[in-house]
Amino acid sequence: MNKTPIIICIALLTVLPLSAQSVGEQLKQNTTFGGYVISKINATTQEDANVKFDLGIRMARVYVDTKVGDFAMKLQMHLSGSPLSKNENSVHLVDAWVEWQHWKEMRVKFGQFKRCFTFENPMHPWLLGQGNYSQLTLRMAGFSDRTGEHSSNGRDIGLQLQGDLFPSTSDGHRWLHYQAAVYTGQGINHAEKDTKKDFIGGLWLAPIKELQIGTFGWWGNFVRDDGTSVDRRRYSFGINYTGDWSARAEYAVDQAAGKADAWYAIVGTPSWHRARLFVHYDVYREGRSWDNAHSIYGLSAQYHFHPNLMVQANYGFHLHKGATDELYHMVDLQCYWRF
Repeated sequence: MNKTPIIICIALLTVLPLSAQSVGEQLKQNTTFGGYVISKINATTQEDANVKFDLGIRMARVYVDTKVGDFAMKLQMHLSGSPLSKNENSVHLVDAWVEWQHWKEMRVKFGQFKRCFTFENPMHPWLLGQGNYSQLTLRMAGFSDRTGEHSSNGRDIGLQLQGDLFPSTSDGHRWLHYQAAVYTGQGINHAEKDTKKDFIGGLWLAPIKELQIGTFGWWGNFVRDDGTSVDRRRYSFGINYTGDWSARAEYAVDQAAGKADAWYAIVGTPSWHRARLFVHYDVYREGRSWDNAHSIYGLSAQYHFHPNLMVQANYGFHLHKGATDELYHMVDLQCYWRF
């Protein structure tokens, strides 16, 4: 039985009783405008022994969030940073979605938004604990994707169903989360090139409020500009803990397109006088071979001047195996501020 018409009818019933005046009042009360900027100074010894410095804006974004009745909406623009491709401007649409949130047990989202693959991909850069997303996320969630897809910041255009089930009687947290989505497979701001779709799903348990243990799957394909179709069959397993201490670890494998796997682990200390330390280990292996492995051993330190201003120093020792092995250091200082 096709349940889509039923869901649409229920959604319409939740919004139809709202008068124009009521909608206007809710928009006025529930609309938030904001943004954030991340600037950085970077130094590396990659390719030769000479230290190379670079200064720039890692990213700058503005957004608007609003809610009317049971419908939440978001629009976000990327203003600065690397362009999606050589033929595109760096200014582009990142998020544009609406989500029906009448029940915690079942929410329906439509538009352009984060792919529901891995714990890390949906996380805000402010919360990562390191200078960038892990190689697992960058290469397997749609940033610098191994299929050759244009940079999509981990997002795609699609329809998602998600929910949280079985509330705890002690603290109210939900024991089980599920999510399932269908996407175009072509990334953000691009039209479909075939009739196939990408299917991504996730399921995780929360035995306590601070801990999630989950698994994710991705089945689909990407069509390159030359018409070549590249399959994606990806699986991921991970844990995420967010207490005074924080810890996150994930493993992912892509069984298609020559195969690859990746994993990372990061641990963060409790905050001490507005400061925190993080240690992380990050590996990506093309062909699932140590002969093509890129390993990063990292240390990061944060200091929060206030809730909307943070500086973060990051160090990484890189061991990049390949045709010619590379050993190099990378250091950067990033400034995060939001409004």
